[in-house]
Amino acid sequence: MLCAIVGVNWGDEGKGRMVDLFSEEYDVIIRYQGGNNAGHTVINDKGKFILNLLPSGILRDKTVNVMGPGMVIDIEHLSKEINNLVSKGIKVTPDSLKISDRAVICMPYHKQLDILEEDRLGDAKFGSTRRGIGPVYGDKYMKKVIRMGDLLSEDTLKKKVCGIVEWKNLIVNKGYGAEEISPDDMLAWLHKFGDALKPHICDTTNYLDSAMKNGKNIMFEAQLGALRDVDFGILPYTSSSPTIAAYAPIGAGIPFARLDKVIGITKAYSSCVGEGPFTCEMFGKEGDALREAGEEYGAATGRPRRVGGFDVVASRYGCKMQGATELALTKLDTLSYLDKIPVCVAYEIDGKETTEFVTGDRLDRAKPIYKYFDGFNCDISKCRKKSDLPRAALDYIAYIEKEMGVPVKYVSVGASRDAYIVME
Repeated sequence: MLCAIVGVNWGDEGKGRMVDLFSEEYDVIIRYQGGNNAGHTVINDKGKFILNLLPSGILRDKTVNVMGPGMVIDIEHLSKEINNLVSKGIKVTPDSLKISDRAVICMPYHKQLDILEEDRLGDAKFGSTRRGIGPVYGDKYMKKVIRMGDLLSEDTLKKKVCGIVEWKNLIVNKGYGAEEISPDDMLAWLHKFGDALKPHICDTTNYLDSAMKNGKNIMFEAQLGALRDVDFGILPYTSSSPTIAAYAPIGAGIPFARLDKVIGITKAYSSCVGEGPFTCEMFGKEGDALREAGEEYGAATGRPRRVGGFDVVASRYGCKMQGATELALTKLDTLSYLDKIPVCVAYEIDGKETTEFVTGDRLDRAKPIYKYFDGFNCDISKCRKKSDLPRAALDYIAYIEKEMGVPVKYVSVGASRDAYIVME
């Protein structure tokens, strides 16, 4: 079984929590794109964990975790993430974590360039996390990057670093006017944080090919959501990598593989971190109440998330782009305080109503058209069966399922590992 767990919306849908739940059934978990610009929050019997780079399956004792060639890896951040897990009793060994030799290293100058450009843009900024993701993906496609496998060859590493730094200084120093980058400093940084990772670096394509031939169950874990995809999202307010399920086998390093199932993750309402159009956004006391009820603060940045009612238009588009075969609806319990549940059912653009998701400046002008559903006004966090849920909650789930055209198979009613319902 090859299954992708992907976000339907703007990211922050609760993928890490669901991957942690489903990972019990899988032998291998793969992160196939992105870097440490987003976080997955997982709460289980071992504690609360925020993972930015590591696959969420790292918290399972018998799961093999792979960081694929589609990722960009800040090795300093990864080292700290690993050390944090080890300090909490989580074993991270070359058998439990394998890093593709083709994955690209996010260097300190990538973060520096990210910050310099966001500062230059001022009010026109893209809302970057300032962690170097855009610059490092740009360098990847210019073929001017250090890959994890380069750490295994000192001569190759030194030659590459010196050549790239010379080029980078034309931008950092001559362009932005910042202090020149030192190749010696970059080599020292690579050794300081890269040497301990060397035992984990391998040809993960061969490993995964063998795993598939041996009938292993494999899960692909995405970062962010469909609306942050570099091709199909709300450009330029997107990530710099493909976040959709169709890219999963490619970013994992096994483009010859075929997915059997795609589980789309969506919240029972909407949330968004960063800049860009967010049509269903709520403001004032209404928005503050939803944000506090859902504890909506970015796992990677700590920034308050923008929130709103469930967006039918955006979510239907996200389901389509992801090719979702089933849905997991998270944080349904957050809505328990509401007498009436707001749902954005359509957009008004230039005086005309539409149920089609649009892009470009038309999306900037879109206004939400809301419909309100009866709230369930009770604590559902202890529900474990479909029959435990109140009628209003069941009606709400049924409406989302109908509008998405995809069955809702899982409903999360709390943060703990067992706080979910499998819908009959």
